[in-house]
Amino acid sequence: MSFATAKFSTRLGTGGFGVVYKGELKGGTMVTVKRLENTGQGRIEEFLAEVNTLGNRHHINLVKLIGFYVAKSHRILVYEYMSKGSLDKWIFHGNSSFYLDWKTRKKIVPDITKGLAYIHGDCRQRIAHLDVKPQNILVVDAFNAKISDFGLSKLINRDESEVVTRMRGTLGYLAPEWQHARISVKTDIYSFGIVVLEVVTGRMILDYSQPDSDVCLLKLLNKIRMESRLMDIIELQNVDVQQHFEEVNAMILLGIWCVNEDHTRRPSMNSVVKLEEDKIPAFD
Repeated sequence: MSFATAKFSTRLGTGGFGVVYKGELKGGTMVTVKRLENTGQGRIEEFLAEVNTLGNRHHINLVKLIGFYVAKSHRILVYEYMSKGSLDKWIFHGNSSFYLDWKTRKKIVPDITKGLAYIHGDCRQRIAHLDVKPQNILVVDAFNAKISDFGLSKLINRDESEVVTRMRGTLGYLAPEWQHARISVKTDIYSFGIVVLEVVTGRMILDYSQPDSDVCLLKLLNKIRMESRLMDIIELQNVDVQQHFEEVNAMILLGIWCVNEDHTRRPSMNSVVKLEEDKIPAFD
């Protein structure tokens, strides 16, 4: 494995799991390698969840786990290489050198939808990802998006609508039901809705560079929606996005539907896929 990563010299970044490297296998295949830094019990559980979840499931919108390595204190995961990295560096207005046009933004959302629909409904046991956010959505050259990082995921039996588990995930993307520690696949729908709103607006869900009243994207959206000026949220420098009012408006309304505080009133991922197939304006 040291050979594949040139002794771990090509470092791509650091996450909660550990350090991420770029590597090359014999034959020239490029890969992403995650090396577990903390071998505490919680991190071992995340490692096993990742292997058990991704190791047995394959979908075009899930990052492919190629293999893993365990020896003494070493825990390593090897994935397909995602050339453009994580979605967050492409969608937020602070990253002007990477800023995406509307055509590309609206292409990414259905990829996330299909990946979530697969783990929520097409597996023998349903899977709640529980940490859906732009940092865990990876993209390749054609801006095809894939869901990654299943370390916090939870398997849900077909005969269970909810499960009780400890709180996990990222501030801003946590659904209200986490306060009762009872979650379902609808918990992911809430996080997905936040991601949709971030993709459309170019704003982070929590942006502490904004005035206190505008820090939370959801509160800001609710305020300007009541005042019938929804498009004011779109960053002024992104004229391309502003020119697609009908599509942008439809996508924002989809995001708002998904973040309903009552989880029973959120759509299923299959319902969102159906909207895309019916070619509502945002996806046409």
